[in-house]
Amino acid sequence: MSSSARPAIEPFDLGAMPKKRWMCTVDEMLVHAPLRRIFEFAREVDRWAEHLPHYRWVRFHQRATDGGGLVEMAAWRPFGSLRWPTWWISEMSVNESAPNVRFRHVAGITKGMEVEWSFARQGDKATRVRIVHLWNGPPVPLAGIIAAKAVIGPVFVHGIASRTLAGLAAVAERGPGLSRG
Repeated sequence: MSSSARPAIEPFDLGAMPKKRWMCTVDEMLVHAPLRRIFEFAREVDRWAEHLPHYRWVRFHQRATDGGGLVEMAAWRPFGSLRWPTWWISEMSVNESAPNVRFRHVAGITKGMEVEWSFARQGDKATRVRIVHLWNGPPVPLAGIIAAKAVIGPVFVHGIASRTLAGLAAVAERGPGLSRG
């Protein structure tokens, strides 16, 4: 049975972002598009592979009534002509009133990572988009913290998140384009 045929589940309550983790990466950009437009592109994660060449796939295992759910994501981290495959599963929640999109990685090397996309209106035609990733690293004493802070955060997380944000910003800045047909 496909995820679209299953009944929607209750939204995940991911709460506020944690106060502190060993690794923190922040990617931020002023997007020259109305808040609603960039928010819609960000929340429609199952369409990211259509817009972003570094995404291999995004699949919902279960959808929630808020538009989030249990989502599997896979992306490439390019290194020149080489590409490193990455993969994770997240619980995802969408908060229309904040507005924000929250993720908690529940499978993959980044299990336990907390992610928040937040959006702030900057006048009528621009939006400040901020992506924060917080994590304590893989469960390997000391080596996990070092790997998270020195390699996984700045090289992989930032490398993928910055491309994702720039790519979605470019799509949003081109115009509405939200129709699925």
